[in-house]
Amino acid sequence: MGKKNSDKPVVGVDLGGTKILAGVVDVEGKILGMAKRATRPEGGPEEVIARIAKMVRKAVKEAKLDMTDIAAIATGAPGPLDPDQGIVWNTPNLEGWDGVPLGPWLQEALGRPVFIENDVNLGTLGEYALGAGRGARDVVGIFVGTGIGGGLILDGELRQGFRKAAAEIGHMIVLADGPVCGCGNRGCVEAVASRTAIERDILAGINAGRESLIPTIMQREERDRLTSGALAEAYRGGDPLVTEVIGKAQFYLGLSTASVVNLVDPEVVIFGGGVTEALGEGFLEPIRRVAYQNFINKRGAEGVKIVLAQLGDNATLLGAAVLARRKLAKG
Repeated sequence: MGKKNSDKPVVGVDLGGTKILAGVVDVEGKILGMAKRATRPEGGPEEVIARIAKMVRKAVKEAKLDMTDIAAIATGAPGPLDPDQGIVWNTPNLEGWDGVPLGPWLQEALGRPVFIENDVNLGTLGEYALGAGRGARDVVGIFVGTGIGGGLILDGELRQGFRKAAAEIGHMIVLADGPVCGCGNRGCVEAVASRTAIERDILAGINAGRESLIPTIMQREERDRLTSGALAEAYRGGDPLVTEVIGKAQFYLGLSTASVVNLVDPEVVIFGGGVTEALGEGFLEPIRRVAYQNFINKRGAEGVKIVLAQLGDNATLLGAAVLARRKLAKG
């Protein structure tokens, strides 16, 4: 007799602006096979979706399985989307993605059930189920990278909100009349604390004559954009300008964390993303300190754990696998 769907492996996919990562995941959360490829969004949605399908098949082959062995596929995608219809409304990282039926197209290509969800929501779900949030029921995820994204788990369930747009933590306003954000508003935490904002402020300081290790590091790496790795090297090297700019970002991240905790009172706040991963605990500690100082309920404040993510680049992939299993279980 064949395996029941609940026992079969699923495939989780992380669709990003630069890479597609697919992995076959068993019922215990173990990755059995993986495949990775550049996204190349300039080819348009249909080409990208064909590339996703190819990576799914390659991951299944790496796991020494056949597509008939797979119960379902779930994929994360950046930006606003409708998980019920499987439609990606738009995303800044994928040009031409405007009302793209990612779920239906991918399901047609692969012949298996396909579910979609926002990538940061899935990263949070992955950390909740298999990473830093294991054992908790109420968890917030904050991912600091090129932008800032968030995810919310309450009573063990991913909360999408009335319009499927909950936990947009990066677009909480923390500085009235602050810098213009990519979303068009002013003073969003993303506009003052993302890697994009940090790079902007560091380069402004350098252009104003401040000394920094950053130009030397970027020249050595032959890069014209500031990477999280270069940022970490300068920060750990005691670069005064970098320390100052990151300190400001940490302050605003601490305030936004306190605001989220004051609203939903979670057990755990998990920090992930490229900047957090590169800078580590030294980056998180000042955020934690500012957050605790601004909790309205300071009794037992440190019982709210503010911790580093554990799953790294696999968080969204694994969260997608968790989502697929939950969807299958609900029928």
